[in-house]
Formats: sequence, C-alpha cells, structure tokens
Amino acid sequence: MAVLYDGTVRAGIVIAPDAPEQAKYAASQLRHYLGLMTGGSFAVTHGVPGDHDIGLLGSDVSLGDDGFTIDANAEGIRITGNKRGILYGVYELLERLGCRFFAIDCEVVPLHHTLTVPDMRVRQVPALEYREHNYSDLTQNTMFAVKSRVNGQSHKISEAMGGHISYAWFVHTFDHMVPQEKYEKSHPEYYALVDGKRQTQKHTGQLCLSQEGTLEATIQSVREALHNNPDAKMISLSQNDWNGNNCQCADCVASDNKEGSPAGTLTNFVNKVAERLETEFPQVVFSTLAYQYTRPAPKYAKPRHNVSVQLCSIECCFAHPMETCDDQNRRVKRPDGSAGTFMDDLVDWGKVSRRNFIWDYTTCFAHYPTPHPNWRSLQPNMRAFVKNGVTGVFEQGNGAKGGGTDLNELRAYVIAKLLWDKDTDVARHIREFTDAYYGDAAPMVRAYIDLICDKAEQDNIHVGFNDEPSDELFSDEMLDRMEALLQKGKEAVRGDAIRLFRVDKALLSPRYVRIRRNVKRGRGDVRVLNAFYSDWRAHRMTRMEEWFSGESSLRSMLDGKPRSVDYFTHWIDESPEVL
Repeated sequence: MAVLYDGTVRAGIVIAPDAPEQAKYAASQLRHYLGLMTGGSFAVTHGVPGDHDIGLLGSDVSLGDDGFTIDANAEGIRITGNKRGILYGVYELLERLGCRFFAIDCEVVPLHHTLTVPDMRVRQVPALEYREHNYSDLTQNTMFAVKSRVNGQSHKISEAMGGHISYAWFVHTFDHMVPQEKYEKSHPEYYALVDGKRQTQKHTGQLCLSQEGTLEATIQSVREALHNNPDAKMISLSQNDWNGNNCQCADCVASDNKEGSPAGTLTNFVNKVAERLETEFPQVVFSTLAYQYTRPAPKYAKPRHNVSVQLCSIECCFAHPMETCDDQNRRVKRPDGSAGTFMDDLVDWGKVSRRNFIWDYTTCFAHYPTPHPNWRSLQPNMRAFVKNGVTGVFEQGNGAKGGGTDLNELRAYVIAKLLWDKDTDVARHIREFTDAYYGDAAPMVRAYIDLICDKAEQDNIHVGFNDEPSDELFSDEMLDRMEALLQKGKEAVRGDAIRLFRVDKALLSPRYVRIRRNVKRGRGDVRVLNAFYSDWRAHRMTRMEEWFSGESSLRSMLDGKPRSVDYFTHWIDESPEVL
C-alpha cells in the first residue's frame, strides 16, 4: 500500500526531463485533484522517480495511443502510457480513489485525512480505437472530454491534452468531392442518373461512380483537402444524406447487381482514391459509409488496408437490443429484392473489412426532448459491435450546443463508459451518477427510467431514431405516471436549489411530449406553450429538433405542424445554431 498523505505529503509527482506535453498536463491534473482530496501541496518535478513517488512514464508501442498501466505498491506508483494513455491512467487512478467526473457541472472529489493507494497492477487498452459521441458536455468542454476518454472528431482536443482523431471531411461529402459549382454545367455526367436525369442538386443528389472523370475530380479535391488539413488522420468519401438517388446508369447498375449492393460500387471507388493517394498521405485512412442503400455488404469488393467503412444503424429499433429485436420493418433491401437486418449486415461487413466503424443513434432527432427508451439496449449493442470486429464507434446524440433534456448528462456519461469498456457496470454508473446529480430525487429518476423501459419491453414497442411521440408508448396515463415520479423528485429536493433545477429540467421531457400529442389532436394551448418555452429557455437550451431553432419548433407547435422541417426545402437549410 502506498501512502500519499497522512497530514503530510508523502509522495512527489515525477515526470521525465523531456516529458511530452501530455505527461505535463497529466501531472498537473494529478496534482490538482490530489490537492483537492487532501489539502496537501503535491510537487511536480522532473527526473527519475524515487521510492514512494508517483512516476508518469512513457511506454512501449503495445499500449498504442490510448492504453495505460498502473503499478502501485508500498514502494511507489508508476503510471505508463503514450499520448492520451498517460492521461487516462491518471484519471483511472483518481477514480479508484473515489473521484467521479460525471458532468461539466458535477464532479465528486472525496476528502481524505489519510490517503493511501492499495496495491494494484492494472493494464487497460480499449477495444475501440475511435470513441465519440456528440453530447454537448463533451463537445463544448475539452477538459471534460479528456476525462471521459473520448477521442473523436467532435471533441477538438488539443495535442497537449492528448489530441483527437481528426477528419479533413466528416461524412456526407459527395458535394465536396465533385463540387457542383465547378462541374455541374461542364460535366453533368459526373452526377447520378435517376429517372433519365442527372441529379446535380446539392445535398440530395449523389454521384455517378462509374465515370473516370468523377474519380479524377475526386482525387483532385481530396488531395487539396488533405494538404489544407495536414493533421487529419481520416477523410470521409461518402454519399449525401439522402436515401436513394444513387446512380441508375447502366454501368453503375451492372456493378451494383454484380456486388449485390451499391456498397460494392462505392467501395471500389474509394479503394481507387485510397490507392492513388496512399504514398502522398500514408497517415490517412479513407473512410466511407455503409448507410441506407449502401448498408448491405458487397459480395466481392473488399476495402483496402487504408480504407474504413462506417456502418450506420439508422433504420434500427433502439428500444431493444439489435441482436434480439423482432421488428421486421427494419430490414434494408438489396438489388436482388432480398432484405437483411442490421445484424446481418454487421456480420457480413466483418467478413470483408478489417477496419469497421459504427455510426449509432441514441436520441430522437425529430423531437430531442422525447424520452428515449434505449437505456437497456446501449450495452448489448456495444457488445455486439465489438464482438463483430468493430474498431470505432460514433454514438450520435443530441448535438445541440445548448444541450438538452431527456437525462442527456446521464446518457452522455454512460455512453462514454461503454465506449471505453463494453462490459462496464452500467447499473453502478447509473446509480452513482443519479445519486450525485439528483440527490434525494435519484430514486425517482431511476424509477422514471425503469417505467419507460419496462413499458417498451413489456408491450414490445419499437422506437426509431426519428419517431413521433407515439400514443402506444406515451399515453395520457403513462405521461401522468412519468410526471408524477419527477414531481415527487422535485418535492424530495425542494430545499436543494441545484438539484431542483436539474429535476425540473428532466420534467421538460414529458411536458414536451404532452404538448406535441395535444397539438396533433388539435388541442394546442398558447398559455401552456408559452410556459414550456419560457422554462425550456431558462435552462439555456437551443434546439428541440436536430437542425432547427427553438423558435421554429415553437412556431410548428403554434401552427399545429408535426415538425419544423415543413418550413424548409432541406433539413439543413435553417441558419446555424446560435447560443
């Protein structure tokens, strides 16, 4: 057992004289939290760690950028890791000493009159090389993102704090590859042929991947993007976010039919780009999507070693684990008329590709506040991903800068834990988080989660990523029970202003659903709408739907419309988000 503090500081923090910036930052974080835990002033020095010191050391390549080891005994503590790993090792030690990094507005740091570290030998290397979700706590606060051990595109972590895996272009990039303003008039044949017409419009049109000119234009654009982003580790060459409109020219159709999926045509195209540019950009992985019409794996095409495929679960039900969900409406058709489940496609891609990522969905994007009953499917799904050889996961959630309701802080915490370790103790994380974040209201919040999940399970209610709040799941009686639990939680924390504020935020979710359901019935009440919108803004939230402002969402409810998208030609046409 190592003694760090017994009324006197008994250990120093030692880093190498030539320690990288990440080790220096790790040492500063360790000093900060040990000081908070004990009141002692822990020194950081450069040199060789002696007996009883905490040494932060570099490590061999077997740990990669993210792995670490902790070796603690009576003679001292040694934490080893490269780049991000040295930081993760420090946070692991702090968590084992009782610290918790729940949210940007909730950390737990225990006080110790005597602080000891039990003997331990720890080695952790995550199964996922790429770990990302886009909940606002982590996209808006770099320090918290590092503590959560994510490393994806959304987090913009500086090199001094471990860095992140950056993209030069991030998904849905056909418009970047062959810009319409450059080629629309001179080379319409570069764009998809659908119903006898070339689809040259932005956002909704796709490309003709059989044209040699499309390939050459893409290589030129990709080369320029990579020169402009020299630190990029990845670039996405992927279809636009529009289901269908893939090219129906004779050559593309023949390729699609031969491969049994348009993914074969796309994979062969991306392989050609990756091969041509590999020597010039050896550090770059060329990524693409298996999304909607490209979700089924090809029969023959195999991604090159420097090509990654990101399989998207957008059609899935998220109320039940993907391996056991029996919803027959979630299949994707292939050119031969057959159809497969997401799990069919996941297994098939694992047979043809060595570097598969997942793009998964963890909220209702059409109605962000709607309670999403996915709490019991998050872990089984993560286990299924890793079991089938997935090496990176992006869990897309409510990406609004102002955050959201539906217990988003808790969901962000649980997902980050699962991205690091698929077998983590989710029940313990939920219990610890709710106890700290909601105080005496925690039992009611947990009962609220169970109520929603029990209903979806017992009645076998399927829930997609973009569904309207259904009468099946959110009956008036169900909403009454949900609100009653959270009102009881508010009473339990009536004298605790911070936790009362948090429970009141959670209560906005069933309030929103009730309003939406009443609007659908023609029972909109402007007084209720105004009260809800005022409370929603008091929590500094910005969006109730993906892509649209709160003002547009309020307008849709006043006008009796299901969603704000009815006001726009395309869902990304409204102005950028403003805090």
